[in-house]
Amino acid sequence: MTESRDDTADIAWMRRLAEEGGQAPMRGAAILMAAGLIYGTAALLHWCIAAGLFTVPAVAFNTLWLVATVAFLIVVTVVSLRLRDRGGVHTTANRGASAAWSAVGWGIFALFTSLAVIGSRSGDAAAVAMLLGIVPSIIMVFYGLGWSVTATLQKSRPLGVLAVASFLAAPVLALMAGMTVQYLAYGIALFGLMALPGFLLMRTAKA
Repeated sequence: MTESRDDTADIAWMRRLAEEGGQAPMRGAAILMAAGLIYGTAALLHWCIAAGLFTVPAVAFNTLWLVATVAFLIVVTVVSLRLRDRGGVHTTANRGASAAWSAVGWGIFALFTSLAVIGSRSGDAAAVAMLLGIVPSIIMVFYGLGWSVTATLQKSRPLGVLAVASFLAAPVLALMAGMTVQYLAYGIALFGLMALPGFLLMRTAKA
């Protein structure tokens, strides 16, 4: 009897998820747009400095990504508080997408923490540089996972295309590892695959 009830509940949950997915706009798209804008700008600044387009003190270059992360966390906090105060409909699809992107964010945080630990313990600068060279590709894989889950929950083909594009961007960026131009390409990918879609999803939610 218990198994029958569980099966019925599972079927009802899946039906509700399917019905909600195509109806409710995505919440929290501003956070995705902010991620694309902030980290995309950081990537372009990284490229400009590495390419010698302008010079900055070494400490400024070394803390560029830390500053970007602090700025992003501030945006996340502000947007999250506004969404909580605003209330509105919290669908199963939106909760699932929010959980997926939260996992993406924590995964990226864990990745960078791990790289920082390796960098602090390794005396091989070349090895550390190679590890850093693969970071943009790994980030795009994380974003591809986020878009893939969101596309499924929202029943959206355009978001599915974003997932595929993010996955394809990963090996392309890997081909540029060790080249200055990698961060130019990375910045473009962040603007095109995160900032712009986040902006468009924001407009859809407000419509």
